[in-house]
Formats: sequence, C-alpha cells, structure tokens
Amino acid sequence: MSPLSSWRLWSCTITIANNTLYWRSDILDFLSNIVQQVITVIYSFLHGIGFPNYGVAIIIMTVLVKLILYPLTKKQIESTKAMMELQPKMKAIQEKYKDDKQRLNMELANLYKSEGVNPLAGCLPLLVQMPIMIGIFYGIRDFQYEGSASFLWMQSISNPDPTYILPVLSALTTFIASKQTMPAGGGAQNKMMMYFMPLFIGYISLTFPAGLVLYWVVMNIMQIGQQYMMDKAAAK
Repeated sequence: MSPLSSWRLWSCTITIANNTLYWRSDILDFLSNIVQQVITVIYSFLHGIGFPNYGVAIIIMTVLVKLILYPLTKKQIESTKAMMELQPKMKAIQEKYKDDKQRLNMELANLYKSEGVNPLAGCLPLLVQMPIMIGIFYGIRDFQYEGSASFLWMQSISNPDPTYILPVLSALTTFIASKQTMPAGGGAQNKMMMYFMPLFIGYISLTFPAGLVLYWVVMNIMQIGQQYMMDKAAAK
C-alpha cells in the first residue's frame, strides 16, 4: 500500500498516511469553519473597542452557543434524569421477567407510560447537539491565532496550560455538572462514571490547547448555572 491513500465515502474523506488512518467529514469541516469565523468576528469586534483578546472571544462564543442550545439541553437533561430515576423500577422488572422477553417489553412500556417518560426523548436533542459540539472541538483545536493569543496567566492559549489550572478546573466543573444530574440513589455504574469522567477530562486536558480547555470550563459553568435554575424552578 502506498504511504498516502485517500477515499471519498458518504461526504467523508478517509486517508491513510504512514499507516495511520485519518477521518474527516465535510459536515464537521463546515461546522468547524463556522466556529472559527465566529471567533474571528468576535475578536474583530473586541479589537474595534480596544480589547483584542482571543480568550474573551472564546468565552463569548461559548456563552452564545449555550444560550442558543438551552432548549435542547433542558430537554435532554430532563429526559436523562427521568430515566435514571426509573432505573430501580426498570431493574426490578427486568429481573422479574428476565425469562419472558415479550412480557418484559410490555411491562417496561407500561412503566414508561405510567411515569410519563419517553426513553427516546433525550436522544434527538443529543443527536442535534453532537455535531455542533464536535465542530466546536475541531474549530477551537485547529484555530490559527493571529497576533497575541495571551490570556490571563497564559502566554498563548494555542498551547496547553503550563500551570495545569485549566485542566484542574475542567475536571472540577465536569464533576459538579455530573453530580447535579445524579438522582438520589443513583446506581453504582452511574456513580462510577461521575468520578471517572472528570478524571478522564482533566487528564486529556493536559495536552489540549488552553483555548479548547477554556471553552470546556466555560461550557461546564454555564451548564451548572442552567441546571441550578432548572432545579430551582422545579422545586417551586
């Protein structure tokens, strides 16, 4: 096989170079280009008012994205939380009718109906948001900064945070956001993920550009705030 081979498949480019496979999607490229253009426009606006800063531009873009996607986020969180609260009842039914698949499916359907829960309700919002989130990831990760890219204590947000402050914040805010959506009496698997994911996010944040980790931290803070408001409204 030649050192560089490339195929087109369903609007995706699959490339093998030096025995490594690379996959790119036209849709993701389109979305990441939009993200980069939005950051550039916001940066140009900040430059016009005498405060050119890419870190602030990323923060503003993140806030705008979270506000626009809030209805979908709200629907997804509510559905996911409802399904997690049903887990004990679902496990009891699965254990009781484990030898009768037809009765099992019928009883689960009755449970969903009686509790007013649609097990697929959280999928559509997630499917809509996922390409956008991936586009933002690639857009910020591959962004070409022009001029100074300094922000707060960092000389350049195009490089990983040398102080590890942002990776720690990414892990901490991920944990808080996960804990907020964890229902009382959540299963052992859910509790394990609540601790594993923050550690994983913090670990990979050590090698990511600081601008990308900054986006993740701000997104988590927005998520925590939105979840707090939803919980407060539900308690009334």
